[in-house]
Amino acid sequence: MRLTSVRIITDDVARLVGFYEQATGLTAHWRAERFAELAGLAIGGAETTNAAVPASNRTAIVEFQVDDVDREYARLAELAPEIVQEPTTMPWGNRSLLFRDPDGNLVNFFRPPAG
Repeated sequence: MRLTSVRIITDDVARLVGFYEQATGLTAHWRAERFAELAGLAIGGAETTNAAVPASNRTAIVEFQVDDVDREYARLAELAPEIVQEPTTMPWGNRSLLFRDPDGNLVNFFRPPAG
């Protein structure tokens, strides 16, 4: 068994895909009109499942490893609807930036400690 992706369900697929493309610099691969994937993150419209409620996540964090958390913070300050935690070095050594996407999902851009 292997994990292949995490899917976010949204009412506005194009808006959320556009946000993640801007935030990550990656290009989404559209598999259908209401479904796209980028870097293991799938984004689907509410009609793709009846088991999830869009914009209601308060437990999961979507995480991306980046080269420079502080540089990403400067770039995302205008893009992210809400910065939850400015760049912080966590007790386990990761440098971490937490922000919300347009649907309120938590996103973590982090860099592990060198070495």
